[in-house]
Amino acid sequence: MNISLAFIRTFFTIITVFFMTTYMLSQPEGTLAINALIGVAIGLVFSLILIGFDSYFRKYNLRSFNIAIVGLFIGYLMGQALVLIFNAILEISTISHLLSFKTLEVIKIALFLFGTYLGAIMTLRASDELYVSIPFVKFAPTAQKKRDLLIDSSVLSDARIIDLCSTGILNQHLVLPRFIIKELYSQTETGDEIARAKARRALDVIKKMEDLPDLGLRFNDTDFPEVKDTTSKFIRLARLIDGNILTADISRVQMASIEGVQIINLHSLSNALKPLMETGEMIKIKVQRYGKEPRQGVGYLDDGTMVVINGGGNFIGDVIDAQVLSVKHTSSGRMIFCNALDADLDEHGDNHMGHDEDDYEDEDEK
Repeated sequence: MNISLAFIRTFFTIITVFFMTTYMLSQPEGTLAINALIGVAIGLVFSLILIGFDSYFRKYNLRSFNIAIVGLFIGYLMGQALVLIFNAILEISTISHLLSFKTLEVIKIALFLFGTYLGAIMTLRASDELYVSIPFVKFAPTAQKKRDLLIDSSVLSDARIIDLCSTGILNQHLVLPRFIIKELYSQTETGDEIARAKARRALDVIKKMEDLPDLGLRFNDTDFPEVKDTTSKFIRLARLIDGNILTADISRVQMASIEGVQIINLHSLSNALKPLMETGEMIKIKVQRYGKEPRQGVGYLDDGTMVVINGGGNFIGDVIDAQVLSVKHTSSGRMIFCNALDADLDEHGDNHMGHDEDDYEDEDEK
């Protein structure tokens, strides 16, 4: 929690306790001490409720708040209109003589609440079709505008981002904050050798991305000087511009999910695009090393997917034909288990492969 937020919460707590205590002291009933204690207690409870609302609504961005405010305003006008129409009907008819005063008041309240709720809901549902420009309020058609992607230093250190940008799928949607560039330049001067090399590689990636003709990389100058943590800055900026975060750092996912920001992980995207093998499919694979069980060999596809070959232990260094037995999905990707066609497998070969999958999963995650 930054200093500004702590100051505002403390200030409103003091103000709330002061008002409640002052009000209770002005009551004639009870002693001053008891009234003061009651006022302090009520003020503290109400302050906790305010902070609770703040914690709940922190996941919502300014656009959602503006939609709610405009919706309530339109709903208020619709509710008042319904009440005025009902009053006009009462003046020109004899209905008012048939109903009691309390019944008429209940009908008016119901009409007002109905109009307010209907107006707010209709505004919310039609917000994507509105384009309103007022000070501090802007509705834009989301059907015509996709969310921007904020990219962090972990993505810039991964050379795969250049290939991804070259596909054209990210054109006009990448946003790079200036505070990331400042951080990278700082690391090239003050970091250790590994950090400096990583920062220089990231800066080279930025230059290559700028040279891509249709990418349209944009820079954002917004900074939050009171926030020191880069991850917190990223989340605040993502909420400010109503965008998502593209990262290769898995540690960002959990924190951003708590803050209500969507994370797109480059590793998860890469795993999702790996070719999917089907049972019975034939593949050619180079056996690179021995497996954990007798006569097993291990190879790798071009995308790095591990292939465990039952009967491949006799063909280390050779490219052999193999038949896919199963494909296992793990947290770090996929593993393929298959039989080597060039080997004389024992009749229990399939079962022998099956109960070793967990061991290879542990190895793959390492």
